[in-house]
Amino acid sequence: MHRLSRSLVALIATLAALVPVTAAADPGGAAIVDVRPLGGRQYEVTVYSAAMNRTIPVWVSHPDFSAPALYLLNAVDGGEDGGPWTNRTDVAQFFADKPVNVITPIGGRASFYTDWLADDPAVGRNKWSTFLIHELPPLLESRFQMTGRNAVAGTSMSATSALDLAIEAPGMYQAVGSYSGCPRTADAAARAYVRSELGLFGANASNMWGGDDNPAWDAHDPVVNADRLRGLALYISAGDGLPGIHEAIGDPSVGGNVAALPDRMAVGGMMESVVRDCTNSLVGRLGSLGIPAQVVLRNGTHSWPYWQDDLHDSWPLFAGALGV
Repeated sequence: MHRLSRSLVALIATLAALVPVTAAADPGGAAIVDVRPLGGRQYEVTVYSAAMNRTIPVWVSHPDFSAPALYLLNAVDGGEDGGPWTNRTDVAQFFADKPVNVITPIGGRASFYTDWLADDPAVGRNKWSTFLIHELPPLLESRFQMTGRNAVAGTSMSATSALDLAIEAPGMYQAVGSYSGCPRTADAAARAYVRSELGLFGANASNMWGGDDNPAWDAHDPVVNADRLRGLALYISAGDGLPGIHEAIGDPSVGGNVAALPDRMAVGGMMESVVRDCTNSLVGRLGSLGIPAQVVLRNGTHSWPYWQDDLHDSWPLFAGALGV
């Protein structure tokens, strides 16, 4: 976290106003090019995306029988820098006895897991919603005998992505999890947030959704489009930036590292206070529309131990929606 701390503090200042198996290719040319067992029920699946013209590694936890799927998206680094869910949480152990396929693509840093209008010099070609909605699911459903029922969840950047994917692909998902995300993109402060977050990785958000007057910013805003989330099982969480149960020197996520704790409380605390304001906007909008959601508002910072808790806490909701 130290490596990005200065840039994150600058971002927060900007946000002050916001408080070996080959599968048959699909018709578009996407294909599974390799499946490598990792032990137990875990696999690394290499998938060629025709839309992005590159291969994407995908971690899969497969229960060895037909089961629904939980697509679990990584944070803003795409799982490339600090590592994916499998490195930062107990996701593999938690789902080792559960009747669900857990699917985590590796990559997509600063992409919002969406289709960009133009290629970007820093992050390349991003057609992630095409990959996640159209290319990847039929390949995995064929190779791993899935049922066609799906949930999607994300954290931080990808929490917004999870909601946006559900809005973009009605009927595809039965449940959505948003863990510490900022589910707003349409207003000026939210656009500043997105631009600053992508700017940490050198990416230009105008290549994603265009200039500030482009209707794509509204089209991808979960608050604006909240009515399209009706009928889904929704889990929405955020901390308030104040020290919570995991801000303790003896917490496993701190591991006795005295220097790590102040950094988490300063940077992660301020980030989560911004996230809380965004989350309140979505919760209020859902309430005004009469759309139910499991809402978890707590003390705590913008950090992985809380998202592991969210994953555990949201599973019963997801399981019910997936019929398992």
